[in-house]
Order: sequence, then structure tokens, then C-alpha cells
Amino acid sequence: MKHITTGNIAIASGIAAAGVALIGRRTPAHEAPVRTRIDTARTFNRSSALLALSVLADSAMEHYRGSFDNPAMFTPLVVSTLSLLAGVHGGCDHEPQRHLVRDSVYVGAALAGVAGTGFHLYNITKRPGRWSWHNLFYSAPIGAPMALLLSGALGAVAERLRDEPAREPRLFGMPAGRALALLTSAGIVGTLGEVALLHFRGAFQNPAMYAPIVIPPVTSALLVNAALAAPRERWFTRLWLRMTTALGFIGVGFHAGGIARNQGGWRNWSQNLFNGPPLPAPPSFSALALAGLAALRLRGTER
Repeated sequence: MKHITTGNIAIASGIAAAGVALIGRRTPAHEAPVRTRIDTARTFNRSSALLALSVLADSAMEHYRGSFDNPAMFTPLVVSTLSLLAGVHGGCDHEPQRHLVRDSVYVGAALAGVAGTGFHLYNITKRPGRWSWHNLFYSAPIGAPMALLLSGALGAVAERLRDEPAREPRLFGMPAGRALALLTSAGIVGTLGEVALLHFRGAFQNPAMYAPIVIPPVTSALLVNAALAAPRERWFTRLWLRMTTALGFIGVGFHAGGIARNQGGWRNWSQNLFNGPPLPAPPSFSALALAGLAALRLRGTER
């Protein structure tokens, strides 16, 4: 079983390296501003798709475990599937204008994420003890629907960026690169909260469990600095973003190893997938870090 775990980690590392090399590369300085803007929008579409895929897999497992007691539990499966398809389509779209169908899907995903957060909060507060560690650990995960909200937000922002002028695009009343860097930083912090809670529940049995608690906060702070300070080359911020991208993919390998350590290992996958660490969760960091790289690239073109 150790060979399986090592293999999973090696494969995840290779995927991480390929993803960083292909998606996280910088746009050459000689390319036109419109190319940089559209490339940034397309990367945000892809990041939205990766988050949606994570939500789809995670919610399908968790809501299946809950026997879909509430019909509303089908909602994230439908909405995340649509968001995934919209993200894949947007990632291939070079058109410099908003796609109304994709935009509608993204707005719906964001609203579903807000509604899902409300349902999960209700699930926690209706239990005996209300706001207790036990309920935070074992009731509906309070942070899970926020990933769907983030998927919708990243996609919706990508669509709005396409509508901006080629030179000096703006979002939320500020330069687009600054706005996107701040949005991505906030998303990383929100994801960090859920990871910290679940790794605390796991008592940090493996020292590697500290990595997603230590690396993303630094990445978030560097993005805020890049957003608020004057635009310039930020190789150190880029390095930490790539580390965060790799962290998400490698985390899949570690979670696969955690599943393998349960009784029966992968031979008993139908039970251990539910009992082990959530396999679809770590790529959320990768999705946000890739969006951060795109925001940083756009920020570098601003005055």
C-alpha cells in the first residue's frame, strides 16, 4: 500500500508541474493588451471550472451519504455541473465580450452557494449544542458551499472582464488586475478556514497537514501587497502562487494515501472514500492560485 501512496503523490506532483508550466505561464510583453485581458478572463473561467469540479465531486459524495433527505441537496450537483461546463466553454472562448448564458450560470452558482451556506448554518444550529466543536466537525461543512460561490464569482468576473476596454480595464471601480488579485486573496482565505478546521479535527497527524495552513496565508498576503502597491515584477509572489498550485494537486495524493490507510484500503473504496480525507477538496487551492497568477499577470500591465 505504501507503493500505491507514493505513486499517487508522484502522479499528483507531475500533474502539478504540468499545470503550472502550461496554465501559469506569463503572457509575453509584446502581446497586445486585449490578448492579456482575454487570457486572464479565460484563466478565470478555467479556475471556476476546477472549483466547480471539486464541488461536484464533493457534494455528490456527501449528499449521497446524506441520502438526499432534502430535495435541495440535488441543487449543488446540477449547478456545479453547469458551472463546470460554462468554465470549460469559457476557457476555450477567445471572444472579447461577455457570454450571456455563461454569465447567467455563474450568477446562479454564486446564489446557490449563498443559499447552501444558509442551509448548512441551519443544519449546525438545529443540532443539540448548536455552535460546538462537535457540530462544526461532523455536521454539514459550513465552508463547502462557499466553494460554489467562489466558482460563480470567478466566472462572473471573467465575463465582466471580457466587456472591459482593451486598455486599462476596470472592475469594481478599480484597475482590473488589482480587483482580481484582491478577490483571489479573499477566496484563498475563505478556503483556508475550512481546511484549518478539518485538519484540526484530524489532529495534524501528518506534519504535511500543516502545509495548507502555512503556505496559502502567505500567498494571500502577497496578493494583497501586489494589489495595493505599485505594479512591478513580483517573482516572489509568482513563486508562492505556483507553490500553492502544486500544493492543491499534491494534496490529492496525500488524501489518496489517507484513504488507503483505512481498513481495506482502496479495495474497500465504497466505504473508505466517505471515511477518509475528502479527495476532491485540495484542488480548490490550485484553482485559486491559478486565478492569482492570471490576476498578477494583468496587474503587471497596469500603471
